[in-house]
This record gives sequence, C-alpha cells and structure tokens, in this order.
Amino acid sequence: MGSERYIGIMSGTSMDGVDTVLVDIDGGNIQLLCEHAFPMSEDLKQSLLDVCLGQPTNLQIIGELDHRLGHLFADAVIALLDKANVDPSTVAAIGSHGQTVFHSPETEYAFTMQLGDANIISAKTGITTIADFRRKDMAYGGQGAPLVPAFHQQLFGQPDLTRVILNIGGISNITVLSPDKPVTGFDTGPGNMLMDAWINKHKDQRYDNEGTWAQSGTVNAKLLNSLLSDPYFALAPPKSTGRELFNLDWLHSHLKAFNLSPEDIQRTLAELTAVTIANDVRAENPGELLVCGGGAHNPLIMARLTELLPKWTVLTTADRGVDIDNMEAMAFAWLAYRTIHQLPGNLPEVTGAKQLTCLGAIYPA
Repeated sequence: MGSERYIGIMSGTSMDGVDTVLVDIDGGNIQLLCEHAFPMSEDLKQSLLDVCLGQPTNLQIIGELDHRLGHLFADAVIALLDKANVDPSTVAAIGSHGQTVFHSPETEYAFTMQLGDANIISAKTGITTIADFRRKDMAYGGQGAPLVPAFHQQLFGQPDLTRVILNIGGISNITVLSPDKPVTGFDTGPGNMLMDAWINKHKDQRYDNEGTWAQSGTVNAKLLNSLLSDPYFALAPPKSTGRELFNLDWLHSHLKAFNLSPEDIQRTLAELTAVTIANDVRAENPGELLVCGGGAHNPLIMARLTELLPKWTVLTTADRGVDIDNMEAMAFAWLAYRTIHQLPGNLPEVTGAKQLTCLGAIYPA
C-alpha cells in the first residue's frame, strides 16, 4: 500500500483536552511524526459533564455541543499541522473518536453516543475524516469497546511473551496478548475519573498531580470493600463501562455509611483503581504489564501496581517505544487507515461482536 500519513484525535472520558497525533503508516510499521495536546475550555467541559451526568438537556443542547466539538477537533488538527509544518493535502485521513457522552451497550436498545461533527472537521481541515467507529461493532452485537486492542496487538504482540497493555484514562482498560490465545480486552473499572471528580470537588483542581493529595491520606479498608462490591467488577468480559456508572453519585451512595476525611477517600479511590486492575491482570500468566494513559504519570498508582503484581514486570509503553500519552490517538489514526483500506478494525473476541467488520463512517474532504 505504501507509506501514508494519518491523523488521530482522541478526547477521553477525563475530558482533560484533545490529543492529536500525526503518524506515518507503511504496512505494519507505524511511526509517530508529531503530537499536540490541545486545550478544552472549562465551559465546554462542564457542559459535556452536565449531559454525561444526566442533567436536564434537549436536542438543541446536544446539537450545539456536537457543533462546538467539531470546531474544537478541527482546530486541534490545524494546530498539529502547523506544529508539524505539514500540508493537509499530504494526509490521507483523520480518525476522530469523538467525545463520548453516553455508552449503554447492555440495555434493550443498546447505543453509544460520541459528539464532534465530522462534517465540520473535514470541511475546516480539508482532510477526509473517519468517525463513528463504535456503532458498527454494536450493530453486530458487540460492546463497541474497547477498540484499541487490535492496535495493541499490532504494536506489542510477541509469540513467546504474555503482555498486558493497560490504559489508565478516565476508565481503565486492558488488552491481554498471550501466546497462542485470542486477544482479549475489556474495561476493568474506574481509572482517573473518580479521583479527578473528587479533587475537583474539594480542591478545585482538574486532577491529583502525581497522586500527591492521595498520598496524604490512608486507605479505608471498609470503604474499599464497599466500592469493590459493585456488580460490574464481577462481570465476565466482554464488558465496558463509563461515567454513566462510575460518577460522584455512585461514590456518594457508598459514602453514606462513612465519615472520612477527603484525602482518605482520595487515597481509597486510588487503591480502588489499582486493586481492580491488579485483580484482572493477576488472572493471566505473568509477563509484562505495559502502562499508558494519564495514570502512568501517577507514582502512587504505578507503585501499587508493582506491589500488587510481584510476578509481573511493570513498565510503561514508553519503555517499549510508544509514548504513554498518545497511544489512543495513534490507535484511531490506525483505525482510520484500516477503514480507508476496507479492513476490519474490531476484534469480536474482545467486543463480543458476531463478526469482524470495517468500522467508521467516511466524511470526504
């Protein structure tokens, strides 16, 4: 197929900004050429959170958010192109994940909703844009998530070594790459989401930088056990989750029986993230745990994973040559490449879909 350039856009559950990457793809080789983190305004973030958390809304609000995000993502791409000094005409396509505002794969009328009008992205950048990646998988009975494991397999699969790729974003998800076994992957539960919401509520900070506030507190074992009793953690994969379940209302429902300091609660939330990840990783044959996402910057989480998984080698994906902050944006650039070339992008053994399928809708430049 020859060498082609693609752009990936990712705005995750944490809503801490827009990650964009420019990659070169030549068959199985993927090279990161440039990356750029583009800010999201507090006003837009709060409007999105209101929708995600069930505040009264209407179609006009949803439509306007879709429009605003389309411009935000397009501006993020333009900033990336300026940084890389690259002409848009040299880019084959953009892969835009969109901003998830609701994910409901288990209900009778299963659906997922990502906002960010791809018509605006393609019109404003002049680059063909691929979006709406998740719903084709769901049309074949899948969860529509996670979609990144196929990319992890491309990058990190080894014939003689078990590797688990762990992304700690708002939600934590893992990809299990075991020799001679199908790839598996699923959401383990909360990543940074609850910690971010709790510190924002008490200290008006977007996140707990390096886990400093959590480290000033103490784990409360009874609260931790209460949180771990949620049925989601006992579900067998395929499974996926999001802010619809794990939010401050969920947390407050568990806090009613406790009178704890805010920092002890933060420390317990950090422990919840580490323990739920470790419980799922421990089920596999020991190997390498490669961590990416915002949580890879949290020394407390990384230390606890190392302690909870003594038989595993705990590293970051950067130790294996892939930047920890750009993994998911790179994955959606790669998924755009798969779509352009009419190749499947899902893994049915991961999502539960009935078959392999080409993902995404194409919005021509």
